[in-house]
Amino acid sequence: MVQWEQQATLIDLDGTTPLIAPLAECVRHFTMLTAAAKADARILLTQPVARAGRRTRTWILNPDEIQELAANVPDPNATGGKA
Repeated sequence: MVQWEQQATLIDLDGTTPLIAPLAECVRHFTMLTAAAKADARILLTQPVARAGRRTRTWILNPDEIQELAANVPDPNATGGKA
């Protein structure tokens, strides 16, 4: 289970400055990258997660996994039904 509020680090292999922020913010930032930058991007988690097809939990999310998360990232502007 992904914890959107956990701190994470979005890195890419081009050498740009890493983004250290909650996972949800890292995923939103990933969606704004160019295709080439997305291919080189990774997210380093502060807590490992179990993933299908892997025997152990892992600390790094690859571009395809980040793209899957992007479809479910919470909206930062959502009020949760409160006015």
